[in-house]
Amino acid sequence: MNNSRMAEMPVKKLMLSMGVPIIISMVLQAVYNIVDSAFVSNMASGGEEALNALTLAFPMQILMVAVGIGTGVGANVLTAKSLGSGNSEQANLTAGNAAFMSGVIYVAFLLFGIFGTDLYIGSQTSNPEVAQMGADYLRICCVLSFGMSFFATYEKLLQAAGHSVCSTIAQISGAVTNIVLDPIMIYGLLGCPEMGVKGAAYATVIGQIVSFAVAFVLHLKVNTAITNKLKYLKPSAKIIKQIYSVGFPAIISQALISVMTYGMNIILGGIGEAAVTAYGLYYKIWQFLLFAAFGMRDAIMPITAFAYGMGDRQRVKDAVKYGHIYTFIIMLAGTIALEVFASPFTGIFGLSGVTNDLCISAMHIISLCFVFAGANIAFQGVFQALGAGVSSLIVSVCRQLVFVFPFALLFAAMAGDVVENTWFVWITFPAAEILTTAVSVGLYLRIRSKILAPLGSKKPAVA
Repeated sequence: MNNSRMAEMPVKKLMLSMGVPIIISMVLQAVYNIVDSAFVSNMASGGEEALNALTLAFPMQILMVAVGIGTGVGANVLTAKSLGSGNSEQANLTAGNAAFMSGVIYVAFLLFGIFGTDLYIGSQTSNPEVAQMGADYLRICCVLSFGMSFFATYEKLLQAAGHSVCSTIAQISGAVTNIVLDPIMIYGLLGCPEMGVKGAAYATVIGQIVSFAVAFVLHLKVNTAITNKLKYLKPSAKIIKQIYSVGFPAIISQALISVMTYGMNIILGGIGEAAVTAYGLYYKIWQFLLFAAFGMRDAIMPITAFAYGMGDRQRVKDAVKYGHIYTFIIMLAGTIALEVFASPFTGIFGLSGVTNDLCISAMHIISLCFVFAGANIAFQGVFQALGAGVSSLIVSVCRQLVFVFPFALLFAAMAGDVVENTWFVWITFPAAEILTTAVSVGLYLRIRSKILAPLGSKKPAVA
């Protein structure tokens, strides 16, 4: 474990050395959905219907990721803070209890996969072909979701101890597996039966299982600061509460993406099926940038939490400063890329003319909010690391619920049932992110005076 590195390396350099591998890891996580979409959209028949089916399944996939990552985030922050303060026993208990909760999460989504997928998909579409494909895809992703659930925990434990390169290796292993298997299982290559959207689902879950296996082995090998014994798997209400005091806001933050996309699917469905497909595809492309920002957030959290555990106010302030600077650079670069290359990006998916045009307009309009979205995500990482989970939750609710649906409903009413007017709805997202940034700044100023100002050189303040 690189305790000296976390405690002594200049934050500006540490943020990059930890952040770049995590960003790569998070961006590769977005590969799962975008690769599936690219291959199914180019099937010999029913490609656009299959893409729409994956769009309808997407909110539930995001929810699964949200619960897994939120648990991992809580374990990440609590483990990093425990190691920073020299409390190895608490770090061990945190790792064991996080693994236990990963098993609980898997059982919950297994049951949903068996009993809930048809009802869930059917609530978003009346097209029987799309509904069947969506239910088939989602059922497989839920029933075999244990790889995703456990990987989320062990990835974050590696990051908490400063081994972000190892977490990236695990993520790359799964992503490559998914990319290789997708065409084989979707199109029926190399003797494999042609499975269509079911093949995409199987490729996804196999990739997740590979990522989990690699992360678990690396955790056992390199996380020497954490002791792995069966006794630490015994659930502790105190430790679980501490994990979710940080992790629950992260879960809500990610889960609200699920709520938002589910709601937007319904709102856009009132305009036309092409609008739903365009939004779903746009969001998966936008995920690359969104997950890059999440990656930088996941570097901000352990660095800030470790410094907070040490009681080092200057390192906390540096983590906030450089975390925001690097996130701004990432999001600005992403804005420029989508503005310039919107048409080539959508061309990969072979969409019909109207759907393709709607997706391009989404990129041009929604990309204007990227730098504000990045600032909000960075603030959430800071809030979570400092134990101000409620503030992080407020930011999530604002940017994905409070400021989204009122604007979306208003602009959808302006668009009516004219598909070409869907661009009105895209304005929702810049408006929501800009207003939320104002909220984030206000919350940070309050937290800075309450938590950082009294922070001494060694003893952390109580949030």
